[in-house]
Amino acid sequence: MAVLGNPFRKGKIAAKQLALRSQLWPDIPEDGVWDRKKKAGFTTIPRTLPLIMRIMDAMSNRQPVSATYFDLWCRMHDEAFLNLANKQQEMAYASGFGGQRAVQTWMQRIDILAKLGFIRLAEGPAGPKSYALILNPYYVLRKIKAKKPSAISQTDWNSLAARSIEIGADDLTDPVEVKAPEKAS
Repeated sequence: MAVLGNPFRKGKIAAKQLALRSQLWPDIPEDGVWDRKKKAGFTTIPRTLPLIMRIMDAMSNRQPVSATYFDLWCRMHDEAFLNLANKQQEMAYASGFGGQRAVQTWMQRIDILAKLGFIRLAEGPAGPKSYALILNPYYVLRKIKAKKPSAISQTDWNSLAARSIEIGADDLTDPVEVKAPEKAS
């Protein structure tokens, strides 16, 4: 069960944080910091994403995938769905890949993310990697940990669990089951 808390309390905490911020940095104007409520171009991410990305990279056999995953996350909307066909060069660059093999390297990272289960791919006009669905990373990690406990170090798992509890995220413990993709006939 998610911990929602008292909205009034959130307002009091925010007011205290703003008061302290203005005392610590009196020279920074209000528009000198990002305010997602006033500006466009933001996305919502799990507060545990740095830990999730660390675990992903540890599982990807020295081929880090977290920058690719983060770029995908920042491009998706609430539907968790992306068209990969249109901007592969741009996505490769944003993921940290340059040069002649940028798109090829990016595609390899996409394949790793799919193999690990963090995304699902679907074919379309640009081939077998035209579309991607970004799955709930908590559920993916739960499934991996249940299937092969040694795939995620106990230190990483405990860190993720502790931070999840701290922020009130219940994704590591709620009863939702992630189903395996259906096999094509």
